Amino acid sequence: MLKFHLITLFPEACDAYLSVSILGRARTNKKIAVSYQSPRDFVTNKWGKVDERPYGGGPGMVMTALPVVKAVKKAFGRRKGTKLVVWFSPSGKQFTNKDADQLSTYDEVAFVCGRYEGIDDRALKMLKTMAPVKTFAVGEAVYTGGEVPALAMVDAITRRLPGVLGKDESVEERRVASPAVYTRPENIEWEGKNYRVPKVLQTGNHAKIDEFRSKKKK
Repeated sequence: MLKFHLITLFPEACDAYLSVSILGRARTNKKIAVSYQSPRDFVTNKWGKVDERPYGGGPGMVMTALPVVKAVKKAFGRRKGTKLVVWFSPSGKQFTNKDADQLSTYDEVAFVCGRYEGIDDRALKMLKTMAPVKTFAVGEAVYTGGEVPALAMVDAITRRLPGVLGKDESVEERRVASPAVYTRPENIEWEGKNYRVPKVLQTGNHAKIDEFRSKKKK
């Protein structure tokens, strides 16, 4: 079972997505486990404050290092096995399906979900003393926090685990597929026009169907 740890200030926002559909079933069937650690639980001030003004000036606030590091340490505990920390940065390596395959081989993966203007960079150095760290970007956009990229990565990794999708060929990039899919009814009438399913998909000729899908995929 692959264990995912999300280091986040907003676990409730993440769990809503990770508890339904394929991911929810994967958790129920013990293909994956998901846990959360909030940096707020590792501060000594009575307000749960985890941010401070940046050294050198600049807009916004920066998350302090120690609460994040302590949260990751608590998540990993003393269990043995292969562990990885994922750190998010717009300048990081773009996450791909190949990366998802590689990350699915770990026993535990912790996703550090930053907020505000980011996390004190010393946290990154301290985390490297605990486990290997890989820095990723998910898409070219900049997000409000690391939760959306973390959810995307958990989704992509989980669907590659044996038994999660039922059949290995259900993973789209491992079969002949195209971005265009069709289902019943064969014809849809909408505002005076007919929209039909391509005839080739109804022939039963799998060679021609694969050829059609390959062309649509390009």
